[in-house]
Amino acid sequence: MSVDRRLVLASASPARLALLRQAGLAPEVVVSDIDEAAVRAPRVGERVALLAAAKATAVARLETDALVIGADSLLEFRGQPMGKPTDVQEARDRWQRMSGRSGVLHTGQALFDVRDGQVLGRDVAVVSTVVHFADPTPQEIEAYLATGEPLAVAGAFTLDGLGAPFVRRVDGDPAAVVGLSLATLRTQLARRGLAITDLWRR
Repeated sequence: MSVDRRLVLASASPARLALLRQAGLAPEVVVSDIDEAAVRAPRVGERVALLAAAKATAVARLETDALVIGADSLLEFRGQPMGKPTDVQEARDRWQRMSGRSGVLHTGQALFDVRDGQVLGRDVAVVSTVVHFADPTPQEIEAYLATGEPLAVAGAFTLDGLGAPFVRRVDGDPAAVVGLSLATLRTQLARRGLAITDLWRR
């Protein structure tokens, strides 16, 4: 049974949008304008939860009737958070340190249920997945840096792009590493009395 609810993605991430579309959903994109640098927390998982909720909050204020998804991801490597590298040298340094090792990719995910301009439900979750990196050669690292992809993503790698050959395996939810946990979204929707299949648009 199809349900006539608008799904709004509060993120500019093309990977998150692609994930939702591949899952049969048809979200609209409304990018939040929050200052991510101003959001602080003692733990990486807490920070991505706060960031996801802040994005959903900012966009929910603009809506009258919608399901709003906010998400944010950070790689935790040796206890330190890693967002998008600021430049090529930082990305190179990261890959030299990450090669042959593992980190934890934390994805915060918020689902806000907005009706008649009021937020009736807030559901915030964090999905943490261990990512085991391969040991790319210096030439492979330079070739990857030259594509520009590592500068555009948290942790300077992707699982769904050119960086995929440099990830040996993941322990946990691979979709969350891409940017959004579809399994968690299904659970969040169920708490609102909705099946994810209700929102299929194909």
